[in-house]
Amino acid sequence: MPDPHTALDDLLALLDLERIEQDIFRGESRSALVPRVFGGQVAAQALVAAGRTVPDDRLAHSLHAYFLRPGDPGAPIVYTVDRIRDGRSFTTRRVVAVQHGQPIFHLSASFQTYEEGLEHQAEMPPAPDPESLPTAAEMLPRHLPREVADRLVEARAAVDLRYAEVPPWGSVGQPREPRSQVWFRTNGKLADDPLLHVVLATYVSDMTLLDSVLLAHGRGGWAVGDVVGASLDHAMWFHRPFRADEWLLYDQESPTSSGGRGLGQARIHTQDGRLAISVIQEGVVRVPRR
Repeated sequence: MPDPHTALDDLLALLDLERIEQDIFRGESRSALVPRVFGGQVAAQALVAAGRTVPDDRLAHSLHAYFLRPGDPGAPIVYTVDRIRDGRSFTTRRVVAVQHGQPIFHLSASFQTYEEGLEHQAEMPPAPDPESLPTAAEMLPRHLPREVADRLVEARAAVDLRYAEVPPWGSVGQPREPRSQVWFRTNGKLADDPLLHVVLATYVSDMTLLDSVLLAHGRGGWAVGDVVGASLDHAMWFHRPFRADEWLLYDQESPTSSGGRGLGQARIHTQDGRLAISVIQEGVVRVPRR
């Protein structure tokens, strides 16, 4: 089993882009569970590129992204940042990720200086204590072949991600309410850099959001091969400060699927109940042709 702290160091190194021009950055890739770059990696790296062109006192408050082509895990990715707007309160950046001369990903991100304002939020839903739940290394082998479980544990070793209920691949053929909850935090402490915590949450947000689509149809997903799919677009709004190295509840649901696409939406709360992030993603979800 991979060492969690080493895995987190490796992930942080992966997200630490090389600056090759004032607004051009280069990032490495690594293999994912499928033969393409993990979407959360590209989104997180693009947000790093955008954030490095923004003053430190402006914090990310939203991102909107499109996955255009599958990324090649064997090749570096070049991120070009356009400085769309620098206003008195808000800064907007556009990032295009390129491989082999073609764009594979597009991100727009907005940053804001801190200000006081009206406050309200949706209440945090009931959820089990994360410390009472099995770790991925304990839970995955119960529901997946050992080889698949080991690959999944290795791919997620930098993150302590715990399912509140049986995941889709543990209830194949049993449709249920299209809703799932996971708790997550990084496997180790992070520096006190607000952008870093936002970037890590962005990375994790692409791991499980479409699970709720699968649950509605009793499908196990990519881990068992009864659907094929990929992320199409992804949007996040960062409402309040949080730390990605402390427990966060990812409460996910799917209001609809049709036309070979499924929609997932979610809220991420801190353990003490603050609504930190809202997330929406649409993805391709297709039943393989026999």
